[in-house]
Amino acid sequence: MDASQNSTPEPVRGPTEISSHRVDMTRVGPHHYRARNAAGAELDFGRGEGLLTPVELLLAAIAGCSSVDVDTVVSRRSEFTGYDVSAEGTKVQEDGASRLTGIRLHFDLSFPDDESGRRAAGMVDRVVQLSHDKNCTVSRTVELGEPVAFTTDVTLDTADDTTDDGTDD
Repeated sequence: MDASQNSTPEPVRGPTEISSHRVDMTRVGPHHYRARNAAGAELDFGRGEGLLTPVELLLAAIAGCSSVDVDTVVSRRSEFTGYDVSAEGTKVQEDGASRLTGIRLHFDLSFPDDESGRRAAGMVDRVVQLSHDKNCTVSRTVELGEPVAFTTDVTLDTADDTTDDGTDD
């Protein structure tokens, strides 16, 4: 018997889908930032009154990603009469470095008390689990851990660069 006949076949995998995403961020003022995507949608955040912090944005991204998954599937059966999701976690400091632990989502959903509402309610747990296990890119990335690369470009502006009045002198 040929040795190649004894080898275990490679697992069959489905096609890999790849899509790139990008957000650009600009400092608006002290501790105030604006993120903008390619479509031009903007979101202000930072530290200060009326602003979500970056940690809160992370929690919102996890809740939002899973919410889109759940909404997309379940609303095909029945429209929601109530849809609230809370996301929470505990920020800890370990050896001078901070991170979140114990991240939790809680879905508080309601439907009309009719046949379609009961069918929709009956599928929520399964759809939430699918979002967690397979569909929510944000929570899966956090759970699986993906390295984040940081790069920098730093320039020193001359007085002429910062006071340009648009004339050629």
